[in-house]
Amino acid sequence: MQSQDVAKRPAASPTDPVVDVEQAEAALVEHYPRLVRLAYLVLPPSLGRNRRVLTAHALTQRALPRGRASASVIPAQSTGRDGDPGYAFVRLQVVRTALEAGLPLSFRALPKRSQLPPLLPQVRGLRLFPRSGGADELALDQRLSALSGPARAAYVLRGLEQLPDGDVRRVLAAAGVEREEVDAALREADATPAQYDLLDSPEFDPCSLHARPTDLMRRRQHGKAALAAAAAVAVCGALLALPGGGWGPDGAAAPAYAENPAAEAALNPGKLTRIAPTAWESSAREDFSVWPARGDLTDNTALLRRALAVWARPGESVQVSATPGTPSGGPAGPPQLLYAGTVDNARVVILYDGLRIARYAEPKDGTKGAALDFARVDGATGAEADAVVLDRADGNVRYLTAPWVKKAAERDLQKPNAGALPMTVTDGITSPLASPATATGACTSWNVLQLTDDTGNRLVSDLGELVPAHLTSGRPGSVHEVSGSAAQHAWAPYACSLGAMRSLGVRSVNSWQYAQQPLPDASGAAEWVCTRAETWRGDGERVLAQFRTPGGTYGAVAAKAQGVSACGARDPHVLAGVLWKSAAGNWFLLAAGSKDTEAVSAKGGVNGSARGGLLAVKTKQGVQAELKGTLDDGSTITGLR
Repeated sequence: MQSQDVAKRPAASPTDPVVDVEQAEAALVEHYPRLVRLAYLVLPPSLGRNRRVLTAHALTQRALPRGRASASVIPAQSTGRDGDPGYAFVRLQVVRTALEAGLPLSFRALPKRSQLPPLLPQVRGLRLFPRSGGADELALDQRLSALSGPARAAYVLRGLEQLPDGDVRRVLAAAGVEREEVDAALREADATPAQYDLLDSPEFDPCSLHARPTDLMRRRQHGKAALAAAAAVAVCGALLALPGGGWGPDGAAAPAYAENPAAEAALNPGKLTRIAPTAWESSAREDFSVWPARGDLTDNTALLRRALAVWARPGESVQVSATPGTPSGGPAGPPQLLYAGTVDNARVVILYDGLRIARYAEPKDGTKGAALDFARVDGATGAEADAVVLDRADGNVRYLTAPWVKKAAERDLQKPNAGALPMTVTDGITSPLASPATATGACTSWNVLQLTDDTGNRLVSDLGELVPAHLTSGRPGSVHEVSGSAAQHAWAPYACSLGAMRSLGVRSVNSWQYAQQPLPDASGAAEWVCTRAETWRGDGERVLAQFRTPGGTYGAVAAKAQGVSACGARDPHVLAGVLWKSAAGNWFLLAAGSKDTEAVSAKGGVNGSARGGLLAVKTKQGVQAELKGTLDDGSTITGLR
């Protein structure tokens, strides 16, 4: 049996690959179903199927490192994940904690977190368990339950991960199993029939589940006890809040429920600001403040009153969402009405208070299932105030456009030669457009909205928020619209990178080819492109440095960072590197900086330097290096990270 005090991990070697949080997170997200299945199979069946499912998910979700970590003695499997230290690290954490979860509790030592019931995820009132398999799966589960934890892990690593025994030994040792117990575990696993194909069956899939209720009578008894306890707490709270004690007086604040003229006006549908339909034509402004009120329900006082009331105090049944950095409190004064009408099977109201767009939606046949969405739009002008999401349904999105928009069209950003498909616009409302924000699976297209006014065409993309992101191209500080053929062809290989910017409160995304690099071994020239997403809140910008070889359909993300000034108007500099294998089979470290880079150097797993902004050094697979660049003015920059 495995001891309560887990053995020390093998010491990390300076040459071991280093795994950071982002690399481990990418591996965990990509292989999450396999990792949860691995945890479920290694956990002791004595936990019961419901707790075993929840524990498997909890252990997998806690497998990320706290910082950069060594990935020593962690072999990668031979199919699909070969050479990925991020996956190997996360898999080791899953195996280690699953083995710890099977240890008996001891009075002499505090229990480990994995030995206790998981705090998250939690499902109240339901029991969850995988779908039942056949007789073979049931027999295998019974045989696995009779094995020790290390033996069960050895069997699963052999069958599910297809690891040879040498690698299984190293994983178990790294997971804290004593050497003698490793040998015993392998002998014990040898005695179990090798029915490895059954490990992929639904019987052992904790991501595809059945649900059944828990003990209903016991739940009712517990509910009565909880109500009694809540009543006691309420009485004690009321006593504490009595004048002269408790939490103390409220100072200059008005009494509770006192009348407040400003607050009352903000919730009065009769005081909503309504802009004349032609006001924008004579205004010097081109923003939401000159949008007229549109829709077939602008005079429905009851609907408008509900929308304002829910904005000020949404109930528990209302689904509320807000982009990052957007306050969700009620309006300070009467907001402006942009739209109130029927869209598909819902009634929709869109309001603007100078800082935020608020969208209220309710079903046509009642108010159950109402939703309230917020988006920050302070300072929006031009393309940033061209459109608002009116409705999403069946993977499509419908927009309400600005009054100055003359035409709308659908364009696949990945296929610039396909041209734009005209869309109908009725009272500012577009026909449905397939949204890339909700698409799953491989990225084979990226539909954007092309809007035309008197100044020309502009592209905006749905990133899962109320206001679409404005797409631009060019060097930071002098960007231009993605309206010509050259700009559209330049964006095409990097369209799918917009998926990394979903739901971040993105205001605009700019793509800029900052370098072109001749490849070694006469392999042509590669492109280096920097994609930067600016946010409405002014921080949390996301930057991607992407690398594309000649003829490549997509760009590969070479480096990424968040909350940095690189590749922006304040700091139009960027440096990034990538390991690249030529057609001749040689590995190189390639690095490129923007055109004002005077020199580039690399140190660490590979050392080299070059004059100018391009560096190519022959190396081997898997090395790690730190990049440093010197600019024309003598200042230095580091590789994007």
